[in-house]
Formats: sequence, C-alpha cells, structure tokens
Amino acid sequence: MSITAERKQELIADNARGTGDTGSAEVQVAILSERIANLTEHFKTHKKDNHSRRGLLKMVSQRRRLLDHLNKVDSDRYQAIIAKLGLRR
Repeated sequence: MSITAERKQELIADNARGTGDTGSAEVQVAILSERIANLTEHFKTHKKDNHSRRGLLKMVSQRRRLLDHLNKVDSDRYQAIIAKLGLRR
C-alpha cells in the first residue's frame, strides 16, 4: 500500500522546484497522489477495509488543501501540477 523509497525519490526528482526541494506543494501533491492511487487499487480487492478508507479520505482532503493553497499563491504552478499529474479540477 505504501510507496517505496526509490519511487518516492523519483517523484521528488520529477516535481522538485530546485535541488534539495522535498517539501514544496508540488512534491507533496505528487507523493499524496501516488499514495492515493495505491490505496484505490487496494480497495478494489479489499472492499470492507474501512480503517484504511478513513486514511484515504484524509489524504484526499490534504491534497485538496495543498492544491487550494497553490492555486491561491501561484495559479501557473497550480495549472502545471494539475496537468502533469492528470488530476481533475
């Protein structure tokens, strides 16, 4: 269900704004999107796993808050990350 360290480093490298950037909104949204996708696949086989579903809902709302913040601060960066990750909005 969780992502591997190697995959996390790939996501950071792909979405970082500069060298050593691990905490920008783009990086956080990309990592959350990967975790959300993994959990969504998990629920296809484990339909009654309601404890993990609660964690999924928390991750989705955290990603939504990060995207709202990014849209308020810099809408160009917001549009870029939405297009790059293929998120609906």
